[in-house]
Amino acid sequence: MKQIWIVDDDEEMIRAIRLMLKLLNCEVTSYLSARSAASAFATGKQPDLLILDINMPEVTGLDLLEFLRRRGGWKDLPIIMLSTEAADVTVDKALELGADGYVSKPVTIEELEKVMNAAFQKHQKGLL
Repeated sequence: MKQIWIVDDDEEMIRAIRLMLKLLNCEVTSYLSARSAASAFATGKQPDLLILDINMPEVTGLDLLEFLRRRGGWKDLPIIMLSTEAADVTVDKALELGADGYVSKPVTIEELEKVMNAAFQKHQKGLL
């Protein structure tokens, strides 16, 4: 069973994605801020995949993505960005910083599964 972390400041979105991930037979841990997720990473814990909202207060998802990709231990962590923003500039920035995929809110279970499997394949972690 894959361990997936969701980082999003929107509790309703977390609930919706959590339900989708449970239907995909994944274990889910959620964080309401990039800071709380960074603290969890600092303990040495690591998920099989991270779903990261771009627009969050204080520390953005792009900030956390950049932080993780600059650290050696998390370069191979599949990371999918999630946002209401569909602007090419935002998507390009996320991919440039090392995101493995991008989905727009609201996301469907089919879209989520597709982008997750692509991220797992890229990092040779096995499919869902």
